Amino acid sequence: MSWLSNSGRRWGRSILYLALFCTFLLFVLVGVAPQQGITSSGSTESRVTIATTLKPRTLDPADAYEASSLNLVYNMSDRLYTYPPGSTEVAPQLATELPKISADGLTYTIPLRQGVVFHDGAPFNAEAMVFSLRRFIENKGKPAFLLGDIVESVKATGEYELTIKLKQPFAAFPSMLAFTGVCAVSPKAYKLGEGKFETDIFVGTGPYKLAKYGTDKFVFDVFDKYWGKKAENNGITLQVLSSGVNLFNAFRKKSVDIAYLSMDPDQIRSLEARVKKGDWQAIPNNGSVVNYIVLNVKQKPLDILEVRQAIAAMINRDVLSERVLYGQSEPVYSLVPTTFNVYKPVFKEKYGEANIEKAKELLKKAGFTKEKPAQVEIWYPSSSAPRSLMARVLKALAKKTMDGLLEFQINAVESTTFFKNTEQGIYPTVLSLWYPDFLDADNYIQPFLSCAKFSKEKGCDDGGSRSQGSFYYNDRMNKLIDKQRQEQNPEARKQLFVQIQEQLANDVPYVPLWQSKDYVFAQNGVQGVQVDAAQNLMYMTIKK
Repeated sequence: MSWLSNSGRRWGRSILYLALFCTFLLFVLVGVAPQQGITSSGSTESRVTIATTLKPRTLDPADAYEASSLNLVYNMSDRLYTYPPGSTEVAPQLATELPKISADGLTYTIPLRQGVVFHDGAPFNAEAMVFSLRRFIENKGKPAFLLGDIVESVKATGEYELTIKLKQPFAAFPSMLAFTGVCAVSPKAYKLGEGKFETDIFVGTGPYKLAKYGTDKFVFDVFDKYWGKKAENNGITLQVLSSGVNLFNAFRKKSVDIAYLSMDPDQIRSLEARVKKGDWQAIPNNGSVVNYIVLNVKQKPLDILEVRQAIAAMINRDVLSERVLYGQSEPVYSLVPTTFNVYKPVFKEKYGEANIEKAKELLKKAGFTKEKPAQVEIWYPSSSAPRSLMARVLKALAKKTMDGLLEFQINAVESTTFFKNTEQGIYPTVLSLWYPDFLDADNYIQPFLSCAKFSKEKGCDDGGSRSQGSFYYNDRMNKLIDKQRQEQNPEARKQLFVQIQEQLANDVPYVPLWQSKDYVFAQNGVQGVQVDAAQNLMYMTIKK
């Protein structure tokens, strides 16, 4: 199977985060609603109460593909590998060391930790990990393709040794094994088989076990037989609230210890202002979610390279961020976020920032004038208040700075139609964002720039660039993507990513804008609040 197939499924995570992000500004428009379902955190001193608006669909790791579900699974589970706080480099967890990789890059041999037990008392060993990985693939849940597309076989080659064979070499495979859903689950509590999911239980090896599952309340108790460092608290109570307004009010009135995801930028700004007065704490996290503009290279006038380059040159990220997010973001000049060591600010190097003169020069070179301007449609989901505001700001910037050479026309459509039409190539330009499946630069490149099948009339017929709506094809880009996926030497792979990013900046099928900055708010006296690189709030380090 080609590496370049099946990319269309990657819309899943961008849709989920868009839905989450769409709530940000909505409640500013409707006012403050009464609080719902808040339990005081004062009754038990060492338990921590966390509030969120993210309601999980399932706790089954083989089907969990939303941030709401994955954050809970993360805190009850262990994976073979994990991300230390502040790092995007994997470290062993249930594995005792990084995998031994065969010379052909196909076989991964992984030694496993001994003395680990599941929440139900079953022993953890290689057979249990084989069961967990097979179940992730064979039960065919939402994220099953992550392993199913690349894993040939999984075997226990010793009581505590796991051997995984791949269909093709894939340098980012250890990062994929750190995906939250690829965790160990008890063979006594789960079954193999397509669609055989357990939505409201979780039996893993992690530092917490599930004590209560409810529609708006989850209780996690400390697992007293956990193999690793014990939690700093006596348990977690999670309150799921119905809106960002209720989350804002609950935290402001000190009914909960911690608030995380999601409030709108205005509410975040309000809470931040009182941090300076000593009312509570704000812990910012430079997330891995990238916001960008998709440019359909088969639609006029975007089929002209200079028009795409002009749009890249005229973008003013500071203005966009300030007017849409009150500055709660970090500018990004590549599809790869700044959190990765392969990041290169190629768009800033090639176009600068708000380089209006360069943008005008490019448009004139392409034959556009004030009398005959380049007219570009921008589309976004009608349910997204931030996307609506972003589109209006882009239109205003073009009108103010481009002397009539470039005009943006903005349009909205309901979400289901938006994503369907984007993949069909109906829209010239769309505003979107990307939440990664796994933390490797490949996951910001292959799903966007790869193309397995191309025609001159339609552009990309099959591949990541079609699913994202750019319909971009470049044979050199495809070869570079394939090479970095197979390259095991980190420095050589980094140089391939440099070439990929430089080609991206030259061809401009996308214009990166910013990466989102998330905030955790904690009451005074709460310590040890940390968010990992995948934006999981780490329960076990919190104490008060």
